[in-house]
Amino acid sequence: MKLGYLVIGVGVVIALAVVAFLMLHTAHEASVQLGSPSGFEGFVPSGQVNYNGNTDPAGDLILNNGTTIHNTIWDGQYSSTIIQNHNQIVQLNYQFVGQTDPVNNQPYVPLQDFYVIKGQVPVQQVTINGQTYYVIEADKINQSDIAGFYTYQGWVPNFVVAMNMPGTYTSGFPGNSPVYTWENITGTLVYQTQLYGHYGPFPGRYMLVLPNKTIIPYGVNDDVFGSSLLNFINPNHIYNPSS
Repeated sequence: MKLGYLVIGVGVVIALAVVAFLMLHTAHEASVQLGSPSGFEGFVPSGQVNYNGNTDPAGDLILNNGTTIHNTIWDGQYSSTIIQNHNQIVQLNYQFVGQTDPVNNQPYVPLQDFYVIKGQVPVQQVTINGQTYYVIEADKINQSDIAGFYTYQGWVPNFVVAMNMPGTYTSGFPGNSPVYTWENITGTLVYQTQLYGHYGPFPGRYMLVLPNKTIIPYGVNDDVFGSSLLNFINPNHIYNPSS
């Protein structure tokens, strides 16, 4: 089935409640745990911030229910790796977006890297130059519970929510898959993630298959390779669009 948009209804009230929770608790505690103990949360880098004498990636934290917390900093393990890999994805976008996929004759689309944490995320609220930030204390997360991915930038929130849906599973695409020829973003992503894999630690041609058979193609990041997310990093199914 071709990809339809997964509608995520995230109320503003929920996001505000999360921020209020952080403001209330971080006045008394070193950090709070956000997200689901059995779920998946995603950090989406978009820039950099100087924090505690380090240059750290900054962006958004997407919780398992789709709630997005802006002005988030990733501090600790993988910080420099995330910056390096994000910059490389940005450079590849600059090089290829606007060119045409030779298989489906559609334009390449901007891709976005993101980093998934299995379980809850330790977060501390801080103020830097008058701006409130929410710092992910990455050194408190088990290294096996962190893995890197990338997909079309407009589908990253959908991807994180889909990972948390009962019934979602992962697959790989065979080299002769008819999905390559689909004249939409889904078809383009299959080839484009394969292409980016030739220029860095970004093997692609994987997908999430949602319970309604919607598919979201993606690639992985070999530099951030948490073993507890192995079923997303190394799918053991081959996708058949007729099944």
